[in-house]
Amino acid sequence: MSMEGSIGQDGGSENWGPQVTRKSLMRGGLAALLVAPWTASTLGAGGGRESGGQDAEASGRTRGAGVTDDEIVLGVSAAFSGPSRGLGAELYRGATAYFNHVNANGGIEGRRITLKLYDDGYQPDPCVQNTMRLMLEDKVFLLFGYVGTPTVTRVLPILKKFQNEDIFLFFPFTGAQPQREPPYGDFAFNLRASYNQETAGLVDNLIRIGKRRIAVFYQIDAYGRSGWAGVRAALQKHGEKLAGEATYSRGEKFTGSMRKQVEILQGVSPDAVICIGAYAACAGFARDAVDLGLDVPIANLSFVGSENLLKLLTEGREDAGKYTRQLINSQVVPSYEDTSIPAVREYRELMARHDPQVPEELTREEYTPFAHSFGSLEGFLNARLLAEILRRLGPNPDRAGLEEAVFSVRDFDLGISEKVSFGPDRRQGLQSVYHTVVEEGRFVPLDDWGARFA
Repeated sequence: MSMEGSIGQDGGSENWGPQVTRKSLMRGGLAALLVAPWTASTLGAGGGRESGGQDAEASGRTRGAGVTDDEIVLGVSAAFSGPSRGLGAELYRGATAYFNHVNANGGIEGRRITLKLYDDGYQPDPCVQNTMRLMLEDKVFLLFGYVGTPTVTRVLPILKKFQNEDIFLFFPFTGAQPQREPPYGDFAFNLRASYNQETAGLVDNLIRIGKRRIAVFYQIDAYGRSGWAGVRAALQKHGEKLAGEATYSRGEKFTGSMRKQVEILQGVSPDAVICIGAYAACAGFARDAVDLGLDVPIANLSFVGSENLLKLLTEGREDAGKYTRQLINSQVVPSYEDTSIPAVREYRELMARHDPQVPEELTREEYTPFAHSFGSLEGFLNARLLAEILRRLGPNPDRAGLEEAVFSVRDFDLGISEKVSFGPDRRQGLQSVYHTVVEEGRFVPLDDWGARFA
């Protein structure tokens, strides 16, 4: 797979970004982009109804981009195919469970929330093309639920170029810095904690129990470099440097070998390894690390897709325990097993009631969803907060009022232990990071690092 540039984190930017204009995009063949095979499928979240540009025109009395008398249309480009398809599927399912609940109870001011869905396979170029179609042809109200740093970082320059259209990206499934800082931070709103916060939590706890030689295994793109930079910065605060590093190319499958990467890290004798990647490659690395005798804690960031990683490592294995004994996974939402949390109870109830599935048009590859997952719980919380923001727009929603509506969210009770606040200088709603380990075939909260790993 080819490597693309990151934005902000390395001080660089996409080469084409500063040159993009509305006129140049149209002159450069936008029509060709709009018929790309990966943008063929669109379905509304509520009951499978098709939505988008044609439906909006048919309903009449259009009030503004993405809003008609009976619906509000949100645009989604996410990974529904490829080795990381579980990330897009789980995030979508959780969000859809809540949106279906909203629609079943009259919608927002009588308008249903519908999703215009496109698959990008967790690849930047299709994501760019999908985004242009969502903005210029579908004319969605806002962008929502994107998946991944390499995709989001390529979309941010577009949002900046079209800033007069008041197009915002809400709650992407990435903790990277580009959408959290200049020059692109004004065009996105984040709910989840950042990768800097996740990596700092892992490093601080590992060093506290004496694991000072920390190496990294990372996806060699904008996502991987964002996490790599976070680990390095956290180590510097403790007077330490990276013990070593090994990389892989985005799109690697679990069936591929990570022997070379494991041997590179074995050569530096790390006390622990922090992985910044997606579930297929990270599961492959954990498998090969155990098989080759690299017996140290292996930590993953929340983006990895914990349940899919665990499934790959354990399914069909009688000796599954040895592959999960040293795993630590960082999370940005609480445990979906903790039914003392009001939002978790609601999430579990609505997931069971609606059992949302990825539309058939987007399931070109087999994928078996999980009843519950950290990804779908995050999607659920994203949708719950977005519905509240849409309510605050009142009976005549307009893109121009979105920022004001978001900034009015102060100490909002999302149903978890942490309340949500936004403001002009605060575009990330939650700050908490949680840590989990595997016990009896599932991820559970990690309460005592020393007892488990020291």
